[in-house]
Amino acid sequence: MIDRLDGVTTFVRVVEAGSFAVAAERMDMTRSAVGKAITRLEKRLGARLLNRTTRSQSLTEAGQAYYDRCVRALSELEAAEADLDCDRREPRGRLRVSVPLAFGHYCVAPLLLRLAERYPQLQVDLSITDRAVDLVEEGFDLAVRIGRLANSTTLAARRLGVQHSSIGAAPSYLRRHGTPGNVTEMAGHRAIAYSRAGVALPWDVLDVDGETRRADVSMGISADDVQAVVDAALAGYGLAWMPSWLLDRYVQSGELVCVMDRCFRPALEIHAIWPQSRYLPLKTRVAIDALVAGLPAMTD
Repeated sequence: MIDRLDGVTTFVRVVEAGSFAVAAERMDMTRSAVGKAITRLEKRLGARLLNRTTRSQSLTEAGQAYYDRCVRALSELEAAEADLDCDRREPRGRLRVSVPLAFGHYCVAPLLLRLAERYPQLQVDLSITDRAVDLVEEGFDLAVRIGRLANSTTLAARRLGVQHSSIGAAPSYLRRHGTPGNVTEMAGHRAIAYSRAGVALPWDVLDVDGETRRADVSMGISADDVQAVVDAALAGYGLAWMPSWLLDRYVQSGELVCVMDRCFRPALEIHAIWPQSRYLPLKTRVAIDALVAGLPAMTD
């Protein structure tokens, strides 16, 4: 008896990806293997599903109708697997997670490492990048995002906490230039700024009297990587804007001094996000629960 699901998942993934090459990469298959699976499926069905050239592909009329039904069928299989998940005591399978660079290294990775140690059948695949990945298109199960979330009908979210930001500097820099006690005294100081899209963000700082003022600092260095900001601060270049949880680590070691604590408003919210579905796989659920339980203590 022919396996009636042979090639179906591959066909759906090819349509979703928009190309054989992208689908092959996401499914960890060769492009040739993907092409052969589609050819076998078309031969078994006796119908062409895809019009394809060297540069493009499109669904035939029969292919569109078949794709719509396949999506519904795979959704039912997903629901059946989710029901089995509920009966399992341990999560299993590959869990793909995308996290920001520094936050991923210092905060998320240790929690997921403990999760992997607790559940040997769970394979954690961690992508550490500040790029906002497309979870659905790139096949991620979960992501951690810091800052405002865009409105989405395809993603679900859960709040994990907040990220405050502070100003710190190396003891050597403060010995040379003095330690400012308020925003006014920051005038003339060199600053290491966090930047986005090549633009250094202004320092609108919550002053000691509770008022927000813009610091008149010299933006000598800016970077879109928090660790690069920290490295410049450690080298004694100037005052640095960085996440409070990260500055706290270097304050404890004596490498940096907190000049103004949690002085940037508003604080940035931290969320876990995942593809919207009627059923949340057990592997994703336990990862979210681990982040909810562990992250607040690291960021407060």
